[in-house]
Amino acid sequence: MKYIIAGTDRPDSNTLKISKHIQSIYQSLGEAVEIIDMKEMKSHLHDDIHYGKTSAGMQPYIDKVLGSDGLIVVVPEYNGSMPGVLKYFIDHLKFPESFEYRPVCFVGLGGMFGALRPVEHLQQVFGYRNAFIFPERVFIMNVHKILAADGSVQDELIKNLLMKQAQGFQKFTEALKTSKLDANAVIAQKKKP
Repeated sequence: MKYIIAGTDRPDSNTLKISKHIQSIYQSLGEAVEIIDMKEMKSHLHDDIHYGKTSAGMQPYIDKVLGSDGLIVVVPEYNGSMPGVLKYFIDHLKFPESFEYRPVCFVGLGGMFGALRPVEHLQQVFGYRNAFIFPERVFIMNVHKILAADGSVQDELIKNLLMKQAQGFQKFTEALKTSKLDANAVIAQKKKP
């Protein structure tokens, strides 16, 4: 299963609204995906010792990443980078197996630049962790203008870009899986005697 990481803990965030739209795209393509919501997860970020010792509250989120077929990271721009809660979540994840050979794609949302900076920062982090980064990124500028009151996406160009990314990411993850180059295949191979 793939997971969408809604990369902020802001209440009623546009990030979660876009994440739900992306989830509906994957459903329309015949694939169930789940959302990892930083707002839900953040209550567990501080209930463990961190750096190698995981609490029972954090374990389900970590297990989702460790077992995922791919990650779709949806990130807003905060002060020229990603929200701190997203980086802190990443810091909780096991090294190297959380991201090594794991397919990942990015959607940035924000004002004038559509979260270009946080997506580039995340590409550096995931690249350092040896993830397979899907090259088609989506940047949503002026996100507040493309969302209706009910949270639905109103802009046809953005809908098309998100659909194209989802279709491409499905092919990308399937190609890696078929070739046994994805993280789950690599982890299974390492476990063999």
